[in-house]
Amino acid sequence: MAFGFVIERFSLFLSALRHEPENPGRHLFSLLVGVALILLGAGVALASSISYRRFVKTLPSQDVSSGYLIGLGSLINVVVAAAGIALAIYLLVGALR
Repeated sequence: MAFGFVIERFSLFLSALRHEPENPGRHLFSLLVGVALILLGAGVALASSISYRRFVKTLPSQDVSSGYLIGLGSLINVVVAAAGIALAIYLLVGALR
């Protein structure tokens, strides 16, 4: 997701280096590639969270030690995925203005 954000903002950085006025049409490709990578990262985070929960459900209860927060990793992945989706929406809405 971070790589997608860097790609999306890289064309703006190049424009600033060249002292060119901002032209939204020129940044469309980097916007689309960057947002696609951000959404791909969010999808992978959600998929891994679902896969982890399914795996934990298959474990016998004696294999799961008490006192461990088994759902914490899954929760963090869902939060990361939500942040990625929010970032993608923010970048798309900002580009449409």
